Amino acid sequence: MEKTSVASNTLSSAPARPSRLPGRFARLPELAGPGFLPLGLFARLPLAMLTVGTLTLITAVSHSYAIGGMAAGAVGIGSALGAPVLGSLADRAGQRIVLLVAAVINTLAVVGLLAAAYLTPGYGSVVDAVGVLIAAFLAGASCPQVGPMARVRWMALTTRNLSPSAASGGRSVAANRADLDTALSYEGTADEVTFVLGPALVGVLASMVAPWLPLALAAVMTITLVPAFAVHPSQQAVEPAPRKPRTGVVPSLGQESSGAQSTQVAPQRRHRWAGAVVAVPVVAMVCMGTFFGATQNALSAFSAQYATAEIAGLLYAVMGLSSAVAALSVAFWPQRFSLASRWVVAALAMSVLSLLLLLPAGIWPMIFVLLILGIPVGPVMVTVFSIGGVVAPTGRMATVMTALASGIVAGTALGSYLAGQLAETQGPGAAFVVSMAAAAGLLLLGVLTSLVMKRQP
Repeated sequence: MEKTSVASNTLSSAPARPSRLPGRFARLPELAGPGFLPLGLFARLPLAMLTVGTLTLITAVSHSYAIGGMAAGAVGIGSALGAPVLGSLADRAGQRIVLLVAAVINTLAVVGLLAAAYLTPGYGSVVDAVGVLIAAFLAGASCPQVGPMARVRWMALTTRNLSPSAASGGRSVAANRADLDTALSYEGTADEVTFVLGPALVGVLASMVAPWLPLALAAVMTITLVPAFAVHPSQQAVEPAPRKPRTGVVPSLGQESSGAQSTQVAPQRRHRWAGAVVAVPVVAMVCMGTFFGATQNALSAFSAQYATAEIAGLLYAVMGLSSAVAALSVAFWPQRFSLASRWVVAALAMSVLSLLLLLPAGIWPMIFVLLILGIPVGPVMVTVFSIGGVVAPTGRMATVMTALASGIVAGTALGSYLAGQLAETQGPGAAFVVSMAAAAGLLLLGVLTSLVMKRQP
């Protein structure tokens, strides 16, 4: 415990160095240490390349969209199931060892997927592709969860392990809350950037060189960048969980946002309450993923009507661009604007603006709608991750963060399936209804969170 506090204090109170980042974002490299920002950004890129890279490769070698889609689905299912396991292991054993082992296993799994793709004798049926599907599942399940682990480090650096000496040195609760908001807004933008850059990189490399190159590059990046992220000094700020849960504090969102003292509760009651509350942001991330997956598929059907289906990715990137910029803005939102209120307001805007998806009758009007629609998306994601950090039980931060990330993956698969079925039979307008329903679900969960947190014991 003493080692962790010292490490965290050393990282968070290191002498300030000149930074090119504006305003509050200048604090981030001072908190986490040199190299953390670019390392955390590019180390998560292989995850963004894996699903699309698998789809591209298997479709190219099997000449079957169905088998390619199943292989991509196997990656998604593996990631959704494996991420919380990796998070739980990181909570117990520490991030460094889990990330190092995951990097090695994932690299081997991706190499195995490449081998299976080219060595499979025939793709006449799904049975022939069993080896490919198993390799794809293992690649998804073992993919290092850099984004969630980075969020855990930020929470430790800004709030969890702040020592009394650091607090007395001028860092108030509100100041550290501002640092956390800034860090999480940056992380939301980093996710948006990588999940736009990753598929684009896959498309360029696969079309200009060879379909195997994106996955090969992802494996090289995993075995080099992930270990560097694993051993970065910022990992010392995260303390592995004790074997027995400790009596702790569950701060309400109202208390957390105002800096008021939290309420002590009995351990058994606290853990039952925390488990129920954690489920809300996880379900919210399933809704968010459903919104993403449905919008992607609906845009494919929409773009096929007015141009070609291939430009759907570019249309979706427009929403990702405005979402990334809006996520950065969260760092400058007033502290008195509580997390629950942020969720409700941003989700309400998202629900209302999603209705505009039914209006465009051409590519350029749709670009304008997507640019506007992306504005509340980034803040909702940042806020839900923030609430997940607030309600996470003691010593289970990585488990919760990876569960939230898994919710997005599972929801994306669900949204893609539902929207695909509706687009096939009734057109893109019906597929967009799935996006609207997902946005409405986010709003309802935000209202529920606001009501529940006001009554939290």
